[in-house]
Amino acid sequence: MIYRDFQGEQVSLLGFGTMRLPLLQDGSGEVDEEQVNEMVCYGAEHGINYFDTAYAYHNSKSELILGRALKQLSRDSYYLATKYPGHQIASSYDPAATFEEQLKKCQQEYFDFYLLHNVYENSIHTYTDPKWGIIDYFIEQKRQGRIRHLGFSSHGMLENLTSFLDSYGEEMEFCQIQLNYLDWTLQNAEAKYRLLEERGIPVWVMEPVRGGRLVNLGKDEMEKLHRMQPGSTAASWAFRFLQGLSNVKVILSGMSNLEQMIENIQIFESLNPLTQKENQVLLEIAEGMKDSVPCTACRYCCNDCPQKLDIPMLLSLYNDMRFSPSLNVGMVIDSLKEESRPSSCIRCGRCAKICPQKIDIPAGMKAFSEMLADMPHWEEMCRQREEAANRLREQESI
Repeated sequence: MIYRDFQGEQVSLLGFGTMRLPLLQDGSGEVDEEQVNEMVCYGAEHGINYFDTAYAYHNSKSELILGRALKQLSRDSYYLATKYPGHQIASSYDPAATFEEQLKKCQQEYFDFYLLHNVYENSIHTYTDPKWGIIDYFIEQKRQGRIRHLGFSSHGMLENLTSFLDSYGEEMEFCQIQLNYLDWTLQNAEAKYRLLEERGIPVWVMEPVRGGRLVNLGKDEMEKLHRMQPGSTAASWAFRFLQGLSNVKVILSGMSNLEQMIENIQIFESLNPLTQKENQVLLEIAEGMKDSVPCTACRYCCNDCPQKLDIPMLLSLYNDMRFSPSLNVGMVIDSLKEESRPSSCIRCGRCAKICPQKIDIPAGMKAFSEMLADMPHWEEMCRQREEAANRLREQESI
């Protein structure tokens, strides 16, 4: 197992994420705890020492299930991480009650790593509002030793991440972001990674294979990769891309069965980052997957927009939606005022006339608005995504 140093502690580069645990085959949707126990033991025996959960995972049962499974291990042999659900506003009014509940559910006296869950455009105000005292409370829990390391996760855009770091970067020891070779450009993940690197904040990775999309490459794409490394798997390329980023300390994989865990552990047996040529080919494959509008964010279009729309930002979100319906897009759009959304475009055409890339921006805004009108609220998308993942697990087990 590859380990990365974090403040003098050796943390396994591969972490076990528990958002997509194996399910029973009786159609009940309940977690297969026997298989979870087996996976926890196997992972620990083969070097995984980082286990990640959250208050909301598996209808708030993930903490309970992982807590029971970890009882098989000695407490000093693993690191446990969970998250405070401040992005779910109703859960944010009493951080003390939630924290005590989490300790009880996980059967712990302390958490090694604790995160503010999803600091994004809408939730940042809840987290930073002094009347709730959320961050101050968890800083105090860290002082008391009930939290060893305090950090946060974020699906927010670069500006949101920068704003939060400007205010609370001194208190945050690590940050968990969505990072993979597709989102390196599609969701501006490179800029987020570089920002955190500059601020001296280690990176934890979520969605390293983009919810499974990057383990299901096409025939032509795999042929390109096999010419460089015969017999390699799509997953190995996604993980090796991340192995080459020195500020990445933990890569979380939501492994749904023992077979996935075995394959992933084999990939992390030794450090094997991509060569410069391999990295270039992989990023070229990512570009071919995106079907993006070629906006370079020069912002010429913004100067004469009568609606004062942030057109490059909206086109970036549109590109994400063109690839696949995205939770990130839904959350960002929810955070925008009505007059800042693509539906506010009056299609005057001034932007298109000045665009160096000759993009038909009004047509893009119209198409984006129509896509959003057909898209459910992001919380509903979370539910649908989880159901889709469950169906995939069931199909794989047949």
